[in-house]
Amino acid sequence: MSTIAEFRLPAAQTTLGTALEYAPEATFELESSVSKTCPSLWVSDVGRETAVAAFETDPSVAEYELLVETQSRLLFDVTFVEGTMRLRDELLANGGSVLEMWGTDGWWQVRVRFPDRETLVEAYDRLEASGISVDLRRVSDVSGVTGEETRLTPQQQEALEAALEHGYFEIPRGISMEELAEELGISHQALSERFRRAYETLVDDELQPASEQSNVR
Repeated sequence: MSTIAEFRLPAAQTTLGTALEYAPEATFELESSVSKTCPSLWVSDVGRETAVAAFETDPSVAEYELLVETQSRLLFDVTFVEGTMRLRDELLANGGSVLEMWGTDGWWQVRVRFPDRETLVEAYDRLEASGISVDLRRVSDVSGVTGEETRLTPQQQEALEAALEHGYFEIPRGISMEELAEELGISHQALSERFRRAYETLVDDELQPASEQSNVR
């Protein structure tokens, strides 16, 4: 039985503390699938000049490269100075898998899947031993798929369930996206991205022929 945990960690004690202090309105979100050699980060809610200045100001950043620029987000490859505390590496030790990691207003929030609760406790103790004030906000056990299988991630499913519970899909809406994002403890941009990916998955499942779905599953 795997375990999913959500941590809240002060950036000043972990990674990019100066950058997040320089641009508190910005959201830095890990995109681990882009680069195999160094972390890639989506930066949203600020312009290119502010994002670049944030990286320039942070003494832990050795190099950075702008990879993608859209109307709402910027994607950077970031190389850190040797010896910098690598939060992701600490969480990945002993089989941890980072599902989501985003930082804003001086804090990092991270969702990690662990093989079991014992591994979670080891990661917690390891962070505490490093001098980090760890806030373990949520823990849930995943026993495997029951009933109908779904390709939604736990975060996407949580967002949709919360939206349904709070009346986001009702007319008129019972809650705004900004309020729902605050309820979930994530940025407006992160929630919007979860919805987009969840809708894409649901539409794909609905339109995909049954024979193809059975092959995928």
